[in-house]
Amino acid sequence: MWRPTLVHNSIGRHISCYARTKVVSAMSPWLSNTEVGDIHRVPVSHGEGKFYASEAVIAEFAASGQIATQYCDADGVASMDIAINPNGSLAAIEGITSPCGRVYGKMAHTERSGSFVAKNIPGEKHQPLFSSGVRYFS
Repeated sequence: MWRPTLVHNSIGRHISCYARTKVVSAMSPWLSNTEVGDIHRVPVSHGEGKFYASEAVIAEFAASGQIATQYCDADGVASMDIAINPNGSLAAIEGITSPCGRVYGKMAHTERSGSFVAKNIPGEKHQPLFSSGVRYFS
């Protein structure tokens, strides 16, 4: 079984764009202010952001609710299409959590969003990760 890791994007170079992500498990305190099914438009900017793991690990993560967010289309359907999943992450995985949910690792850059950023890009760009974390950990 391969341990989960991040590898070079499928296109072999740095990417910088916006992508849709869907909350598929809100078991993490970082996602406590979201609902399963919420879709966010978030900045993506990296060269080594492709989530890679064995099928067994991916199945285990899915069964335990550790797949927190996936790249998706406008209808919320996860996809391997490069226009939707810009780095080619297996199972369209954008973010995973530790078994207890307190550790959340993700590729998109929520911290680069703001009310005056990317006004010309439609979609919900506010992803309340930080307010969720503050509420839980304080």
